[in-house]
Amino acid sequence: MLTLYYAPRTCALATHIALAQAGADYATRRVDFSRSEQRSPEFLQINPNGRVPALATDRGILTETPALLMYVAQCFPAARLAPLDDPFALAQVQSFNSYLCSTVHVAHAHRFRGQRWADEPEAIAAMQKKVPQNMAACFELIESSLLKGPWVLGDTYSISDIYLFTIAQWLEGDGVDLQRFPKAAALQQRMAEDPVIQKVLAEEASTGTA
Repeated sequence: MLTLYYAPRTCALATHIALAQAGADYATRRVDFSRSEQRSPEFLQINPNGRVPALATDRGILTETPALLMYVAQCFPAARLAPLDDPFALAQVQSFNSYLCSTVHVAHAHRFRGQRWADEPEAIAAMQKKVPQNMAACFELIESSLLKGPWVLGDTYSISDIYLFTIAQWLEGDGVDLQRFPKAAALQQRMAEDPVIQKVLAEEASTGTA
């Protein structure tokens, strides 16, 4: 059995959704950020980086959302969460997910975790002020160039849609109106109506907030 270590309202939601949609046999373990459990000795043995998600497998621990999503897609090919038989399309998935991880998530993180990049309060405040502009710019690029519609890859649903759905949920808190981006908003609405996703969201909400 797989075990997903997660916290609500984090990027771990993407892996949680992928596991559920793949029909995987898995369990979840909530990491309580309000109690700093991510920095506890017990959790640091699981992920020394002190972050979620982390996925315990029979071969060891995996971390980082793009890797976990691809692992789920490859372990459960019948779920068709990635174009595993098309090298070019699969590289497009990897490219999009890498952009979300390395650029969009980092832009969002400046709102809460400016201390990762600066010590001066003024510099941290400046980064926080820039978050709405940077997140809007990221989604302008996604809307105009990266999201083919109706799904990221066009007609084929994939783990990229799951990842985009997860990050798009942060936009309101970041001061950005998702409705500015019609294709992304439509994707978000379709996925929010999926019974499997609704169940995952309910499960995470029932454990409290981090």
